[in-house]
Amino acid sequence: MIQQPLPSRVLLCLGSNLGDREQMLAAARRGIVQGIGRISGTSSVYETRPWGFDAGTSFLNQVVRVETFLSPEAVLEEIRRIEKRHGRERHGQAGYQSRTLDIDILYFDDLMITTGTLTIPHPLLHLRKFVLEPLAEIDPAFIHPVLGLSNRELLAACQDESDVTHVKPIEDEQITTL
Repeated sequence: MIQQPLPSRVLLCLGSNLGDREQMLAAARRGIVQGIGRISGTSSVYETRPWGFDAGTSFLNQVVRVETFLSPEAVLEEIRRIEKRHGRERHGQAGYQSRTLDIDILYFDDLMITTGTLTIPHPLLHLRKFVLEPLAEIDPAFIHPVLGLSNRELLAACQDESDVTHVKPIEDEQITTL
């Protein structure tokens, strides 16, 4: 019997604070299904003030679990294509800024990767409540491969006092129609 390779499990954080934010998250999910792999789980959608900069519009954020056969580098390339297709412009400026769509790789299985363009697990995820709330919702028991704490424990220990407001759950039909 030939053993089929198993897909990797990737957790991505989606965010948008420009344009129709909900539609941007939906477009990101469609792009992920078309270019990266099957979405096997989604968190609810949360609204948060920008982290690390001031802007007039809050972000909508969501975490999705994706099963993929792509390499981490290929996932990053596809993420950049999806972001660009939906109006994301990278100016090379220092600091954070508003954006139509932002997709970050949080975890890729339990890999630890540091290159010039990619760091996995995401180096700031444990500091960001807007990432940890949906992450703990979708995969509370997953252990951070560097810090050795579960997502639930990371959320409990997080010192970020930002308000993270539960906006709405994602409905199953929204996932299956992608």
